[in-house]
Amino acid sequence: MRPADLRGFLAAKRKSGSGARSLGRHMAGLRSLLRYLEKKGLVNAAGSSAVRSPKQPKSLPKPLSGSQAITVVSAETQMHEEPWIAARDAAVLTLLYGCGLRISEALDLAPPAITSGTTTLRITGKGTKTRLVPVLPVVITAVETYKALCPYHLAADQPLFRGARGGKLQPAIIQREMQRLRSALGLPESATPHALRHSFATHLLSAGGDLRTIQELLGHASLSTTQVYTGVDSARLLEVYERAHPRA
Repeated sequence: MRPADLRGFLAAKRKSGSGARSLGRHMAGLRSLLRYLEKKGLVNAAGSSAVRSPKQPKSLPKPLSGSQAITVVSAETQMHEEPWIAARDAAVLTLLYGCGLRISEALDLAPPAITSGTTTLRITGKGTKTRLVPVLPVVITAVETYKALCPYHLAADQPLFRGARGGKLQPAIIQREMQRLRSALGLPESATPHALRHSFATHLLSAGGDLRTIQELLGHASLSTTQVYTGVDSARLLEVYERAHPRA
């Protein structure tokens, strides 16, 4: 099959309304079929490698609203019956939303990292890139409440956040608790622990934060990674405009 044939097929599909994701699936299916037919000696599939799949659009992060995020991280909202575990979950989620941490970054913290006098956190993120993140008083309160209730000795060289049996808390536990919260609060499937980090960035941008600062707070190596949040904010502004403007 010639590359021109495949390009013609994609053009016809695009003209009929197929988007980039659909076209990508079509191309993947065709390549698989052509490879199978080539093995049978029925076609030459070399032409398929000369045609690039359509560039996929970047999906925008789906942040929670301000009120949703505050409800999710609230100690009163946590669903575990054991008080210290409920306090632990609230502290972890508050770190994700209050400091914009990745879940792995929050769970890697040691007890001395956050005390009553802490004002900044030194976080080592992807690629061992280190950044300083301001710590809000509400984050300190959440962590201190957890520390006071935790039944395990929190040694300085051990993890701050513990599982029910005393080992290091695993991300899957927080993800499962978030799933329970999502169901109880009627939140969408996109409301994950990582969505709290997206919410942190989006709400800062909405309140006038500049991209360079948000880039540093998130630990992004490239500003282009952070710029996706401008799309989120623009989408939100357009939604508000269309809902509120009398001529929209």
